[in-house]
Amino acid sequence: MARYGPGGATLRPFLHRLRGVKVAKNVFIGDEVYLENEYPESVELEEGVVLAIRSMLIAHTKGSGRIIIERDAYVCPGVIILCPSGKTLRIGQGAFLGTGSLVTRSVGRGKIISTPRPVTVGLARIPFAKAKTMEEFI
Repeated sequence: MARYGPGGATLRPFLHRLRGVKVAKNVFIGDEVYLENEYPESVELEEGVVLAIRSMLIAHTKGSGRIIIERDAYVCPGVIILCPSGKTLRIGQGAFLGTGSLVTRSVGRGKIISTPRPVTVGLARIPFAKAKTMEEFI
């Protein structure tokens, strides 16, 4: 319910608090946001944080790590924040994580993170849905 229920600024933060996530005031949690399932107490969202639709915070890989998102940081749609076991990953105050970014290290205060721009890597000779093999497609 915390992932799909209504109320990005009301019900969802409340439900995540009940799960053990540390959620401060004025936090917005968008639709389908995944907040650490195994160790919810390992995630801390400070005041004014925005987690946009379908972002993911994963604070474990073979054991608990810790994710801290500081005041007024903005996490765009589709961002994945992945923290290794035994480490603390901190997103600095006012940082901006651009759509689709994969974050595996701490991000400093006010930093803007973005994915690389798309580049052409090939030319489709036949539409993918109609190709019988990958070789025919490429």
